[in-house]
Amino acid sequence: MRGIVCYYSGSGNTKLACQYIVKNIKHIEIDIFNIVKDGIPDLRKYNIVGFAAFTDFLGPPYLAQTFIEKLPQQDNKPAFVFNTYGFISGKTLKILDKWVTAKGFKIIAGHSLHTPESYPPMIAGGRGNEQAPSKKEMNEFNSFISELDQLLYFLGEGKEIQRKKMSVGLLNSLLPAFSRSKARKDMGEKYIDDTLCKECGTCEKLCPYEAIKLNPKPIFNMTKCYGCWACYNHCPNKAIYTKKYRGIGYYPKPHNQLMEKLKV
Repeated sequence: MRGIVCYYSGSGNTKLACQYIVKNIKHIEIDIFNIVKDGIPDLRKYNIVGFAAFTDFLGPPYLAQTFIEKLPQQDNKPAFVFNTYGFISGKTLKILDKWVTAKGFKIIAGHSLHTPESYPPMIAGGRGNEQAPSKKEMNEFNSFISELDQLLYFLGEGKEIQRKKMSVGLLNSLLPAFSRSKARKDMGEKYIDDTLCKECGTCEKLCPYEAIKLNPKPIFNMTKCYGCWACYNHCPNKAIYTKKYRGIGYYPKPHNQLMEKLKV
C-alpha cells in the first residue's frame, strides 16, 4: 500500500497541514506532490490519492481544477480531499469532491482546516485569524487523520470502503464560489516601486500562473494573472503594490504558532 497527496499551497499553510497528515498516518507511506512544480504524477503506483488546496474566493483555486482535469480517468480509485481556509471555507470541499469524482475517483474522506488568513486584504482589515486553528479545530483535524488512517488499514486488508459524500454546512452551502475574474479584478493592477525592487526574480519564480516576466523589472500579464497575491506576499523587499494595498497585510510564510501546532 502506498499513497500520494497532490497539493497546491500559496502561503505554505496547506503544505504544512499535508506534511502533518503524512507524519501521523501510520499504516501506509504517503508521498507529497506539489502540483505547481512537479507536473503530473503516475497514479498507477498509488492505492489512494489525496487532493489538497486552499480556499480561494470561497472555492478551490483554478490551478487545482486544471490539474485534476489533466489526470487520466480512474476506475474507482480511493481518494480523499482536504482544504485549508482563513476566514470561511465556502464550497471548497464540495467542489473538490465534484471534480475528483468526475475523474473516476471514489472519495472516502475529507476535511477542512481553519488556518491563519493569507489573503492580504483580510489581514489588512484586521481579520487575520492569527491563532487558528483553535484547540477544538485541532482535535477535529486529528480525529480526521485517525479515521483516515483506519480506513487505510481496512483498504490494506482488502475491505470495501464506502464512498463519503462531502457536506459543507448550511452557511457555506449558501455562499457562492466566485469566478477567478472577480479575484483578478479585486486585486487590480500591480505596480513596482523601483526604489525597492532588486530585480531578484522571486515574483517570477513563485507565480504559479507564469504571469510575471523580468525585463529587468517585473512585468505583469493581467490576462494570465488569477489574483492569488503570491507575488505580493513573497516579494522580499515589499516592492509590489496595488492601488489599495501597499506595505500592509503580508503573509510570506506560516505563522510560528501554526508551525508549532503542526510540528513535523
